[in-house]
Amino acid sequence: MAATSSRRSFLTAPLSAPAKVNYRPLGTTGMKVTTVGFGCMITSDATVIERALDMGINYFDTARVYGRGNNERMVGTALKGRRKSVYLSSKTISPTRQAALDDLNTSLRELETDYLDIWYLHAKNQPQAITDDLMEAQRIAKKAGKIRFTGISNHSGHKQVLPAVIAAKHFDVLLTSYHFAMEPGTADLIRAVREAGIGVVAMKVMAGGYRSASYYPTADDLRAKLQREGAMLAALKWVIRDSHVDTTVPSMVDADQLVENFQAMSTPFSDADARALAAQLEFIRPLHCRTCGQCSGSCPQGLPVSDMLRYLSYADGYGQFPVGREKFAALPEAVRAVRCGDCRECTVQCPNGVRVAERLARAQELFA
Repeated sequence: MAATSSRRSFLTAPLSAPAKVNYRPLGTTGMKVTTVGFGCMITSDATVIERALDMGINYFDTARVYGRGNNERMVGTALKGRRKSVYLSSKTISPTRQAALDDLNTSLRELETDYLDIWYLHAKNQPQAITDDLMEAQRIAKKAGKIRFTGISNHSGHKQVLPAVIAAKHFDVLLTSYHFAMEPGTADLIRAVREAGIGVVAMKVMAGGYRSASYYPTADDLRAKLQREGAMLAALKWVIRDSHVDTTVPSMVDADQLVENFQAMSTPFSDADARALAAQLEFIRPLHCRTCGQCSGSCPQGLPVSDMLRYLSYADGYGQFPVGREKFAALPEAVRAVRCGDCRECTVQCPNGVRVAERLARAQELFA
């Protein structure tokens, strides 16, 4: 991670200052996107997006559900007058054709645009969630000129979902979680998608973040943090070095994060980066769910363990408590009412060392 002074000088440098911007083709769409795009989910300051535009980033991703609709409105304001010079995507989580099409119309209105470059069916983490009804919604939208390309996103279930995406022969772009802490075989799945002509956009590239000061309560922990300095930039570079990934959409809340992430396009992955990620991996091992689907046992209370741990990462890892709380609040009431402390022992065990019961209890403590 660059020193604060250097980041400030980079931020205030003239826009003509040398800075390398790299592009890759997005599947077979014909679009050439910057290898670092902009994930808008937790951004609330439109000037950060405007600065990204000035720096040359050309792909921006939002969703109908982000910020209960406020995120799309903010993104639309930031892109006003410059829409034709960028690629813009949004998403729907609705389960039916008509509801999805209604979401699309709302997205277009809030974003102040006539079309989306990519419209994603969002968070499809099981093959059965990829329905003919929803794909028909995309075909209708494409025929009407409201979207240019069809997309689908997933957070987990890669071994089942990614082959299903290929088999559907429908999608132009896949938006998927991909980071250094995932199972090694994930890279092979990503390659298969890209070789099928489907564009690949990587999200959740920071593996949960976990750079919040609240996680460094002791001197020893602080020294460990300093040893990992640069892990977030290294994590982004780790993903970009995979040639089967066309672009990434790291979340950025302020100018410092924007400037740091921008460097990933011009700085190669190094041995120092590898060491930083090795230290970060050990640090997050008990905290971060890799969404590998290899848990032993299942929760008798029906808790969606992987989802709840992801919601917790928004608060503990990225410092975005409102986002985690909003996600948790959308769970069924019966799920929100469960307290892990009432169980004598947890029946869910993580092969990677996540302290499942402890993390679920923390999510309940924070959000319930």
